[in-house]
Amino acid sequence: MLLVIANKLYSSWSLRPWILMRELGIPFDEEVIPLRRPDTKARILARSGAGKCPVLIDGDVTVWESLAIAEYLAEKFPDKGVWPAEAKARAHARSASNEMHAGFQPLRAACPMNLGKRFAARDFGPDVAASVSRLEDLWREARTRFGSKAGGPFLYGAFSAADAMFAPVVTRLDTYQIAVAADTRAYMDAILATAAFRDWKTGALAEPRDWDIAEYEDGHTAVEVHPR
Repeated sequence: MLLVIANKLYSSWSLRPWILMRELGIPFDEEVIPLRRPDTKARILARSGAGKCPVLIDGDVTVWESLAIAEYLAEKFPDKGVWPAEAKARAHARSASNEMHAGFQPLRAACPMNLGKRFAARDFGPDVAASVSRLEDLWREARTRFGSKAGGPFLYGAFSAADAMFAPVVTRLDTYQIAVAADTRAYMDAILATAAFRDWKTGALAEPRDWDIAEYEDGHTAVEVHPR
């Protein structure tokens, strides 16, 4: 299978299927198409008519959108645990993942993913605070009802598509040093410590500097810049 992704430094949507497949041991090749380049649009359109990344190509099957890719992988690899095995946990995980797919817009708009920097803490206003509060409630509910009982540090015990869907938000909370509760921080640390995320970040920091996108780099005071 081939997974077509955008910049690892910035592309939150690309991170989702990549970390899922890597963490669950699903083999694939990758093709990185950097954003905002003269040939970006043509290269992505050659892979998918939607014109966006990520795209999963499996022979003559093309799947786009992160959640659709997760569902395809769940059908193709039923033994990999893409979704929780228990029905109630699985229903909750799918609902939470869909909420992530469509929601939390204030947080996502104010804090774009950037793995190359860590920014000074600041007040992002009530809308972002409400997004963070909902995230914490949702993660706490998943951990309390399902994850803690199943064992393991992730939302439903073992790493699943739900964790992959929330992984980019974890990086945002960390990068922008947004204050969170201790249990939220523990879950964030579990995601950031996975072998898959560490590999993704290593790749992100190795990307050429001429792939940088100004709007992702400006507007905040960086207190830490990772070597690139």
